[in-house]
Amino acid sequence: MTSLVIAEHDNTSLKPATHHTITAAAQIGAEVHVLVAGANAASVAAAAAQVAGVAKVIHMDADFLAHGVAENVAAQVLALAPQYSHILFAATASGKNIAPRVAAKLDVGQISDLSKVISPDTFERPIYAGNAIATVQSLDAIKVLTVRSTAFDATAQSDKGSVAIETVAAVAVTTAATYLGSEIAKNDRPELTAAKTIVSGGRALGSQEKFNEVLVPLADKLGAAIGASRAAVDAGYAPNDWQVGQTGKIVAPQLYIAVGISGAIQHLAGMKDAKVIVAINKDPEAPIFSVADYGLEADLFTAVPELVAAL
Repeated sequence: MTSLVIAEHDNTSLKPATHHTITAAAQIGAEVHVLVAGANAASVAAAAAQVAGVAKVIHMDADFLAHGVAENVAAQVLALAPQYSHILFAATASGKNIAPRVAAKLDVGQISDLSKVISPDTFERPIYAGNAIATVQSLDAIKVLTVRSTAFDATAQSDKGSVAIETVAAVAVTTAATYLGSEIAKNDRPELTAAKTIVSGGRALGSQEKFNEVLVPLADKLGAAIGASRAAVDAGYAPNDWQVGQTGKIVAPQLYIAVGISGAIQHLAGMKDAKVIVAINKDPEAPIFSVADYGLEADLFTAVPELVAAL
């Protein structure tokens, strides 16, 4: 029984989600191997070889793997799949793009958003926006899983040094999918899913100008990322890549400050794993208070500037 973790990376460094996925793989109880498929990604393979709990790194290097096109990466995973009992991806945009292709080709049922390992064939995953937890048993010979990174701690660097890196020739692919380009949102702040502190705003802020005027000074003081509820994004107060929630990004920072967010279940599904939740809302009945560790019933336009001044 051996598990294969598909590393997510930018050909230079490992993405944090990979460290959380390795933790989940280790809890299955099998030996953990990591696949690094990319172009000129030797530094990524070297970094993966130094992660605690990893027994071997498999490095596939080819120009057509440079941009992580799902069809191309899936072909590499499928070439290795017969050797493994479990194949794990991070439940990110990339992982959710590749995993279903692998599961379909293997003719197995994918288990998505794994949040707990009970045994090698039994897992927990949230359903109904996190309001219920499903216990799922898989009888498939090869189990394809996507891992909710917020449910598992990140692995640390190994104190035993690097493990072996096996270089394997990439499998040639014939696909109609080709990489044309990327439009990457540039942000001076920490990336939402990796940030330790997040200041998030809701529709109560009233406008894009107020969103920036109220939240940016607080985020600057705390060195925080800025998030938003879906209502705020739909209203045009914040860009799409700031959205936190079931249809946005799933986050679990050390500190999450929800400003003017009522707390619809779709939003709670994306942030309730935060270590400390602070809610500022003038509605005492707002659902956000049910999950908050600290709640302040106040007008945000008064309370937040006062908080900034105190900081």
